Amino acid sequence: MRKRKLISLFIALAVVAALGIAFYLRAKAPPEAARLLPESDAIVYIHLKTLRATTHFDTSPVARSIDFQRFIDATGIVPERDLDAVAFALHRMSDPRGPNGPVAYSEVFVGRFDGVRFDHYLLSIAAAHETYAGHTIYTVPIEGRQLRIAQLSYDMIAASNMPTSEQIHSMIDRSRASALSSPGSSLLAARYHEVPQLPLPAQAWGIGHIGLPFSVEGHINVMGLQLPLREDTDLVASLRYTGSVHLRIEEFAPDAASAQSTVDTVTSLLGILRGIGSATSTNDAASQSMRDILNSITLSQHNDRAQLDATASIDQLRALTTAHNPTTIPDATPTAPTASNH
Repeated sequence: MRKRKLISLFIALAVVAALGIAFYLRAKAPPEAARLLPESDAIVYIHLKTLRATTHFDTSPVARSIDFQRFIDATGIVPERDLDAVAFALHRMSDPRGPNGPVAYSEVFVGRFDGVRFDHYLLSIAAAHETYAGHTIYTVPIEGRQLRIAQLSYDMIAASNMPTSEQIHSMIDRSRASALSSPGSSLLAARYHEVPQLPLPAQAWGIGHIGLPFSVEGHINVMGLQLPLREDTDLVASLRYTGSVHLRIEEFAPDAASAQSTVDTVTSLLGILRGIGSATSTNDAASQSMRDILNSITLSQHNDRAQLDATASIDQLRALTTAHNPTTIPDATPTAPTASNH
């Protein structure tokens, strides 16, 4: 009798240990949507469920195009309400002036979908469709590209506008594997551990050559300003809400001297921007918020890394947004986010 009790105890302890290891691995692993993405030059992930709870952006009036409203009416999917997470893979195109442009995208969307309605909608607009590994892939012509879309599960949709079907096939193959047996792309394995996780996981982050969408003639341009970074610079950016919004961007430079050069150059640009802001006589909420955010920016160097940190309150971000669209951000009190990781 005593031997049987010991065996039962050991079995129970083994089960508890196995569950503990599984939960630990899941907590440390990248979000599932990001793990399903194919090989790429960059990855951007946004946990919309947390941001929605924080900012209540789903209650804001949104101006929609006729085509987008037609999509909502047909599928019942309201993105700001129904999407919980999105993950994007950015693919650099070999010919930036070619028919596919400089960057192509593969995406995974997580949320609440009516699969039947979504399938009927895709069937009505698709130019072609195929079956791969038990999934229907719809091909929809959009702006000169072929967008391939497939439902991975009841709460996941994959899409890619790459010229070939290799990427959508890869996402379907990864989705068929178990949740933890798919480690994700080589980029995710190499850089995800650099994304800040404490005190809470970043609600939005990007790794790799995330400046690609803003690249012009090999350099990154933001709002007409050329940054001292090449488009193939490795970056890790993260956005977290811990009472205020904290942005961190790290550059992985070839050496310490290059990292220091980046810090020096960005410091000079930041000084110019701060000077312009101080010289502006406008004292409205948006202008003051921009000045406060610029003043919050700090730059530092850590060996071969250059780091930028900035903070902003929800009120400051609201002021900047409402300056362009008074109905974009509602007057709502943010609530603390949860450390959710789909």
